[in-house]
Amino acid sequence: MPARIELNHKVHVLTKKEELDTVRVPGKVVVVLDVLFATTTMVAALAHGAREVIPVADEAAARAQAGAQAAGACVLSGELYAETLPGFVQPTPLALLAHGVRDKALIYSTTNGTVAVTQSAGAAHVYCGALLNARALAEHIVARHPRETVLILCSGSGNNFNLEDFYGAGYLVERIADLLGSGADLSDAARAARGLYRQAKTPEVLHDCRVGRMMAARGLQHEVEFACRFDAFPVVPALIEGRLRLVA
Repeated sequence: MPARIELNHKVHVLTKKEELDTVRVPGKVVVVLDVLFATTTMVAALAHGAREVIPVADEAAARAQAGAQAAGACVLSGELYAETLPGFVQPTPLALLAHGVRDKALIYSTTNGTVAVTQSAGAAHVYCGALLNARALAEHIVARHPRETVLILCSGSGNNFNLEDFYGAGYLVERIADLLGSGADLSDAARAARGLYRQAKTPEVLHDCRVGRMMAARGLQHEVEFACRFDAFPVVPALIEGRLRLVA
């Protein structure tokens, strides 16, 4: 395991979930991003009336959680290596909203995004972010955590860097830096992410990245377009006792 280092930056970006092994998360604020599609889907579900989202690490954990729920009280959704799990609802945002989540618990398992959320649980605060809610999330973080180090965690994919997550991190950095002004203390990785956001074009950047091309090949361009909606939902999902719930 790599040696742990202490970060002194106000806002830092981790380019993949495996980098959590190199930092100390207790006492810090972690924002998890998986733009295509896990965190986008969880944000959308909560914005459309889901009671809570229970992010889990794998299929077995999802089925165990579902077994503890009353009949009809939950929706089971998830994938492994981009294939929908047997008996689960397709885990993309529009497909899940079409299925219906209002007043239900969403039990959600994905290859990368939900794993990143569960691995971040040791932080002081864990939030779920996407392009869909970046402005509301930035406002909440600056108002509630003005002196805490913020780690923006890109989920990545199987220990690989994902462009869409880094782009989303850049937009969130931009929003936080706008609010902090001269008080913004950005790491080099945060500055690089912001630079990408400023230079790239949407929706092209999400369509042209590896995952975006894979989704297009599966006929899911409309899901990618949905993920590109900046600040569509003014919601802040926070991880509370293993469940994502909206906070004021």
